[in-house]
Amino acid sequence: MIFLTPLALLGLLTLPLVWWLLKATPPAARPQRFPPIQILRQLRARESDVARSPLWLLLVRLAAVCLLVLGLAHPVLPGDRVQSTDHGTLLLVVDDDMLAASSWAQRMATARSIVEDAAHAHRRVILLRTAAVGETAIDQDTLTPRDTNAVLQDLTALHPQPWGTDRAATAQRLEAHPPADIGSVFYLANGVASSGDAAFATALRRFGKVQEIRFTENPVAALVPAPPHSGSILARLVALPDPTAPRAFTVRVHTQDGGTLAVVPVTLPAGASSADVPVDLPNTVKNRIDQIALTSPSGPAATVLLDEGDRLRPVGLMTSGAADTPLIGPLFYLRRALAPTADLHEGTGAALLAQPLSIIIAPDGTLTDPALRKKITEWVKNGGTLIRFAGPALAGAHHDTTDAQATTQEQTDQSTPSDPTDDLLPVALLDGSRQLGGTMTWGAPQKLAPFDTNSPFHGLPIPADVTISRQVLASPAANLADHSWAKLADGTPLVTHSSLGKGEIVLFHISSTADWSNLPLSGLFVAMLQRLTDHANGVSIPADDSMLVPVMTLDGEGVLGPPPPSARGLKASAFANTPVSPAHPPGLYGPRAARRALNAGTQLDHMAPALPVGTLTNPAGRRPDTPLGRYCLIAAAMLLLLDAALVLLMRSGFSFGKSPRRPKQALSIALLLSSTLAAGYVHAEPEQHGPSTTIGQQTVPSTDNQPASTVAPPAPTTSAAAPSSVPGAALETRLAYVLTGHEDVDAVSRQGLQGLSDYANARTSAKLGHPDGVRPGQDDLSYYPLLYWPITPDARPTAAQTAALTGFMAHGGILLIDTQGQDSASQQNENANGSFAGDAPGTRSALRRVTSGLPIPPLAPMTDHHLLAHTFYMLHDFPGRYAGQPVWVAREGEAENDDVSPVIIGSADWAHAWAVDDSGNTPFAVIPEGADQRQLAYRFGVNAVIYALTGNYKADQVHVPMLLKRLGE
Repeated sequence: MIFLTPLALLGLLTLPLVWWLLKATPPAARPQRFPPIQILRQLRARESDVARSPLWLLLVRLAAVCLLVLGLAHPVLPGDRVQSTDHGTLLLVVDDDMLAASSWAQRMATARSIVEDAAHAHRRVILLRTAAVGETAIDQDTLTPRDTNAVLQDLTALHPQPWGTDRAATAQRLEAHPPADIGSVFYLANGVASSGDAAFATALRRFGKVQEIRFTENPVAALVPAPPHSGSILARLVALPDPTAPRAFTVRVHTQDGGTLAVVPVTLPAGASSADVPVDLPNTVKNRIDQIALTSPSGPAATVLLDEGDRLRPVGLMTSGAADTPLIGPLFYLRRALAPTADLHEGTGAALLAQPLSIIIAPDGTLTDPALRKKITEWVKNGGTLIRFAGPALAGAHHDTTDAQATTQEQTDQSTPSDPTDDLLPVALLDGSRQLGGTMTWGAPQKLAPFDTNSPFHGLPIPADVTISRQVLASPAANLADHSWAKLADGTPLVTHSSLGKGEIVLFHISSTADWSNLPLSGLFVAMLQRLTDHANGVSIPADDSMLVPVMTLDGEGVLGPPPPSARGLKASAFANTPVSPAHPPGLYGPRAARRALNAGTQLDHMAPALPVGTLTNPAGRRPDTPLGRYCLIAAAMLLLLDAALVLLMRSGFSFGKSPRRPKQALSIALLLSSTLAAGYVHAEPEQHGPSTTIGQQTVPSTDNQPASTVAPPAPTTSAAAPSSVPGAALETRLAYVLTGHEDVDAVSRQGLQGLSDYANARTSAKLGHPDGVRPGQDDLSYYPLLYWPITPDARPTAAQTAALTGFMAHGGILLIDTQGQDSASQQNENANGSFAGDAPGTRSALRRVTSGLPIPPLAPMTDHHLLAHTFYMLHDFPGRYAGQPVWVAREGEAENDDVSPVIIGSADWAHAWAVDDSGNTPFAVIPEGADQRQLAYRFGVNAVIYALTGNYKADQVHVPMLLKRLGE
């Protein structure tokens, strides 16, 4: 036996002290009759010594302490060496798949040691590999015994394969051609379960005892590509679970030329089998990533290759300057369709032209400015791609077209029409729009026709429920079909295109909203925009049955190189479901513009440890060590429970060594011993079945990702009523905010008041707790001195809420109302004074609604002479996220409660300026002064808090000299 923590054995030196402390117990109480005279008669003036503990009880306690010390010393019983026979043929089976690459050097050293030992014993060897073998490959692993020198030469030339094992095929070979006279079987395993393990284990055990060698010092891990559109998560780390301790891995992000863009540390918690690999890089840098690989272990399974489909193409969305309304705005569906697969940039046309973009999408009404159209035309001629959408503005414009009935000769000789690209249109359009459905038309909405082979949309499935109810019509022309990429069932164009210089113009003959069709509501709209994005960047990633040949593949060590002779082409539609194999090794397939990546870890969703085939040993040939520490601790706990049970029996008057005086004592002994054994069983159960949570006398299994915890049993129900829970705001001073029902607004309110509370705690004598979200009319508001109320456009208070807020203000509470920006009309008036505030449409009318029933006194703009301006800090401005906004308080002399204003109304958006996230950062910018403005916002918040706590305290004339002195400084 060995000890992993030998210093803990010094605890055995405390055994004499334990003996001295535990050798005595208090004397047992004697039963006496109550009559006082009888008690007085038996009183004796003598000293009473304590009784000694029985020797067997002392031994029980010493044994518990000894076992506890031994358990903390982590005793380990070393595994003995497995003896192998020295006669007969030796069968050596080796896992040489992609998961064996991490321990390949140690694996080959062990295999050579086994073969050399066989050579000394003059034995012959059969070498058998379990990795899959290609159809055209020559099988070198014959089941004929060979000389050890030949086997050693094969081991020298052996390398791991960049695909998985095929243990089922190996079992079939052993059953079809069973070798004779096998003396011993050695299996160098990777330890990962796979299909065919049962048949493989049965086939090996037919030849006798199997010694399975696992290389536990080298962890088995792999990288799995993340699902599409996973944001910053580019891969997922999977490994065999290890319940003992967390493991740290390092992931490197490389470019194609081998440069390192980032080094990402990934920690796998104890017992976990997978963890995400986040790569937080700018999109421009992220588009340069070609490979993600583990530093250790390395190999093809620890490498993820990225292809053109993993790039985020920069796309510009042109805005007209107005706010984009959800569900009906021109950019709503475009933004949601492109956000997962593109790097979106929104702005006006001039702003987008100043950025390095290859695609600009212009909804209807954004290209009405002739000067902007001229700049866009030059940008398209230089290689840009403009994608336009029709709409009421384009349908209502006048288009110069030639009579549809004119002959081709007349069009050529007499009245040649103007080039439609001058108006940034791919084809000439007819005036107006075509209505394809509705109560006032005879027609029905049209469906889409299949896409032509020359269209970038070729191969996309068309849903049967996608219909078009309105479109702008192209002017008939002889070459109209050449400019059409998508058509309706009646042959009219849906998407047209035309080249302009080095660039291209694309027009959707429908709007980008759901007014003219339900195409923006379908997945086809997303796929079409993604195809156009790839087409504009010179990328054409096929998704059909086109064959892609391998260009570069990974070898068994995870290095890119030329494909092996066994590699074959793969259909573009089969990449997601094809595991790596000799015919399809991991690597890059297809030309550069249509390149696809086949990764070794695509089919590795998780890893599970394989069941042992035979006797498990380490590379030295020894069985695994047996840890004894947990058993010692369990035994110590059981002895301590037994000691407690015995002491309780002795205190109750039971005398060991004599028969029980009453049957109740025997029953007590049985109950105590049974409870002790049950408690020992509960403590021993996690060692056999994994972690558990003990609740009373029940054991509830825990999940893999949540550590076991012990929950106290619920208190028994008694007749006495339990004390009611006291609100936290009654035990400490807290600020509160009104819950609006909008998660984003409520989250900002909570973060803002938390940031203000922390600021006030650090700089004043006030001690504020965490803020509370309250619902007036439901929650008690009397605990809070200050209530922050962000106004949303849909705010409609009930009578109960108005009554609760009225009572709150009447009893001295201060209501801080914040519209968090200005309504559009009021913002124009404010902008005339040089101020700026965010657009908060509908808040002006909402403010009137929420204050209509409240006792709001006459208000006046707050100046730096108001008491609130010098409650703690002396302020001349009261900004929030926005500066220059007026703050309204009760007019002097109009407020009750010692002239303290019960309401403060503003639009500076203080919560965003105060907000602090969980990391301690300020996530929202303040406009326009930045950090200095945020400092003033915090100071205004502190003044409001002190104002709510102290009232008109600073208005006392006793403070005038100090204020004048500070003003003089």
